Amino acid sequence: MLLRPGRIDAYLARSVLLATLATWAVLLGFDLLTAMVNELDEVGEGGYTLSHAFLYTLYTLPRRAYELFPTTALIGTVLGLGGLAAHSELTAMRAVGLSRLRIGLGALGSSGLLALLMMINAETAAPLGEQNAQLVVNSAKAGDVVMARVSGLWAREGNIFLNARDGQRREQDGETWTELQGVRLYEFDDTGRLLSLAEADKAEHRRGEWRLHDVRRTRFDARSVEVETHETEAWRTALGDEVVSSAVARPRYLSSAELRRNIGYLERNGLDAKSFVNAYWARWFYPLNVVVLCLAALPFAFGSLRSGGFGKRLFVAIVIGIGYLLAQRLVVSLSDVYRFDARLAYLLPPIALMAVCWGVFARRE
Repeated sequence: MLLRPGRIDAYLARSVLLATLATWAVLLGFDLLTAMVNELDEVGEGGYTLSHAFLYTLYTLPRRAYELFPTTALIGTVLGLGGLAAHSELTAMRAVGLSRLRIGLGALGSSGLLALLMMINAETAAPLGEQNAQLVVNSAKAGDVVMARVSGLWAREGNIFLNARDGQRREQDGETWTELQGVRLYEFDDTGRLLSLAEADKAEHRRGEWRLHDVRRTRFDARSVEVETHETEAWRTALGDEVVSSAVARPRYLSSAELRRNIGYLERNGLDAKSFVNAYWARWFYPLNVVVLCLAALPFAFGSLRSGGFGKRLFVAIVIGIGYLLAQRLVVSLSDVYRFDARLAYLLPPIALMAVCWGVFARRE
C-alpha cells in the first residue's frame, strides 16, 4: 500500500519534474555558454572557426546533461516540494495521514525516470556526441586526424593512412604515453595504388617516437607480393602524440561495453586499469547517487513548513549535494591510492548520507 502509485504520487512527481526541468535548463544553459566562451579562445587555430566551436559545444550537450543531472535532481526536488509547502499543500497531505517518507517516495518517481533516461544516454548519445565533438576539433585544427565511430581512429600523413581499432592514454611508474591497438598502416603512391599494408597488435608513442609491436608487413609490387614480420619496428612519422592522444576518448566518455573491453585488455597485459574500472562503476552507481541526493533534499523542503528562510535552506541543500559529490570523488581517489575495491568507494558515501537522512526522518516522525 505504501508504494502503490496514486493521484498524490502523480501530482508530487509532476511538481518535482517541472522544477527539475526548469533547473536543468538553467544550469545546462550556463554550462554550454561557459563552454562556448572557452572554445572562442581556440578559434583561429588551424581551420577552427566559430561554427566549429558552436558545433563542438552542441555535440557535448548529452554528456553535459548527464553530468549535471544529480545536482539538478537535488535542486529540483527542493524547489518542487518547497513550492508545494509554500501553498500549504504538503500540510494538507500530512493532515490526511501521509508521512514525510511517503511523500518523499512519491516525489522521487520523476527523478528515478530521468535517471534511467540519463543512463541510456550515457550508453548511446553521450559517447557518440563526444566522438563527433573530437572529430570536429581534430579535423579543423590538425586537418589530418579523423575519428570514426564504427572503425576506430583514422589518421593521415601524406600518402600513409593509419587505422587503429582502439586507443588509450597509459600511465605506469610515472610515465604517460599513448597506445593504439589493432593498428593498420596503408601506404599508397601518388596514383592511388596500394604499395604496402602493415598490421600491428599495438603502437606506442614513447620518448618522442612511435614503435609498432608484432608487425606483419605486406608489400605489393607489380607482379609479386612480399610478406615480412617484425617483433618491433620504429614508425618514423611527423604525426604528433598530442594530435593522436586528443582523438582518444577518455574513460568516462566511453560506453559500458567499451569500458569492459578496455578493462579486460589492460588486466590481461598487466597494466593499470583503475581509471577504466572507476568510470565503469561510476556508471552503475549513478542512479543510486540521484536517489540519495533527492532524499537528502527532503528535510529542507519540509523544514519550510514551520519557518521561513527557504532561500537559505535551498543554499544549504545545494552545498550538501556538492559536498557529497566531492566527498565521493575523494573516497574514489583514496581507493586508487590504497588499492581497495572501487565498488566499496562508490557505496560508502551513499550509505552514510542515507543513514543521516533516515535518522532525520525517524526523529521528525
